[in-house]
Amino acid sequence: MSQDTPAQVSAFVSSIQGRFITFEGIDGAGKTSHLNAMEAQLRAAGLDVVRTREPGGTPLAEKLRESVLHDSMDPLTESLLVFAARRDHLVRVIEPALARGAWVLCDRFTDATFAYQGGGRGFDQGVLQTLEQWVQAGRQPELTFLFDLPPETAAQRLAAARSPDRFESEDRAFFERVRAGYLARQQAMPERFALIDASRTPDEVGEQVHGALLSRGWVRA
Repeated sequence: MSQDTPAQVSAFVSSIQGRFITFEGIDGAGKTSHLNAMEAQLRAAGLDVVRTREPGGTPLAEKLRESVLHDSMDPLTESLLVFAARRDHLVRVIEPALARGAWVLCDRFTDATFAYQGGGRGFDQGVLQTLEQWVQAGRQPELTFLFDLPPETAAQRLAAARSPDRFESEDRAFFERVRAGYLARQQAMPERFALIDASRTPDEVGEQVHGALLSRGWVRA
């Protein structure tokens, strides 16, 4: 998004209300830095922006996040906790923000559940679909950036960044399944996704992000 000045962005998107944008990808794909850039620019344009994450986003959901990331549990328990956190997040943060016309930028949402629990853990996709219907009542992001990266490259990036949590400690085969789970979601709902080649340089990745917004008429060229 770096091509636009705040005035240009504000002039172009001031009439657009209630955008829900999510950022997805395997651990180490680099999505967070581009979320940071988008948040900064939208705020500079004077827009109401809510930056949040999953699991998490509320006091209760953050407690559940700690359990999901660090406590041993079976895939069903893990999935139920993730969706419980999501329900509280939707009710207390996401839906109120969209109702007042804010732009909600969320680091992961339900696509991550289908990728990590469904793909990585091999958990029943039908159960996840039922939970999705119950918890979200049809709510989906308007745009999802999927930062796609080979797991071996992501692992190299993570090794230099921080100590791994319970998910980041999984082997390469797990992340291959996670990546396949993400791509399956993208192929099932291509109109919602912007598939980003995260193996490129940060500037090139930023251009892809900008292009996805441009194609939707949300920013100027």
